[in-house]
Amino acid sequence: MTIWELDFYSRPILDENKKKLWEVLICESATDVTQSPDSLFRYSQFCSSKTVNSIWLREAIEAAIAEAGTSPQRIRFFRRQMNNMITKACEDANIVAAPSRRTYALLQWLEKRMEEVYPQETGFDTKAANSASVKYPPLNAVPLPDAIRGDKGDRWAFVTLEKSAFQDFSEWDISFGEAFPLDLADITPDTKIPGFIIFSSRATALSAWMSGLEMGYLQLELSSRPVLRLETGASDSWILANITNPEVLAEAKGFETAKTNAKGVHFLAVQSTPESESFAGFWLLKQT
Repeated sequence: MTIWELDFYSRPILDENKKKLWEVLICESATDVTQSPDSLFRYSQFCSSKTVNSIWLREAIEAAIAEAGTSPQRIRFFRRQMNNMITKACEDANIVAAPSRRTYALLQWLEKRMEEVYPQETGFDTKAANSASVKYPPLNAVPLPDAIRGDKGDRWAFVTLEKSAFQDFSEWDISFGEAFPLDLADITPDTKIPGFIIFSSRATALSAWMSGLEMGYLQLELSSRPVLRLETGASDSWILANITNPEVLAEAKGFETAKTNAKGVHFLAVQSTPESESFAGFWLLKQT
């Protein structure tokens, strides 16, 4: 499946009328951990604030398709406030629009443009650039659906793998999952990448259900009852594990520290048993 990532929003650049220029950014979502981010398809086009609408955006998407020579089956986007316009433009172009926090390549590209491209443009507005933000407040996490929960014998564990261990990722036996180019994060081959593995009697059902989500990242929520959250879509949040004792809490905090050291890179895996040599599910994730 061909998947693209899209952002359509104002930039810190003022036109001759002192109005912010808008821009569409479109790039490819890649699943090969060894692929260079520079090899991903990219398309950009500025837009006057006077012509910001779903028609202009659909035409930009069609121009990107013509340039790429292929059409995506899905377009991911992270800006909640642009949901209606982006969804309408994608639908009119016969493409599925997917609110998602799995726009890793796009966010890296946008950050790079904020640092290297926009400041070179005539009309760059430093004040607008400093106020730019793509962060959203977290929502309350909810339990996993009853249908895919395992039994009381299910277990889970915090683990780590070195970045170099993913060199043969394409040969791993994985039923459901998704990865991304590890070079999207500037980490060394010996960097410890933390992970969370679920061993479940319903491993296949759980993994199949997760494969229908836009998998974002895992995050420890520290409160009176700490939990490990799975963030999906643009704003959904699920409770993967309740952290019930000090020893496990220390492991969870270690997971968060390792995630920070790995520039946000981590993974979620699902297996039927600890002895299994295959994965019912495996998702490489990145918290941005």
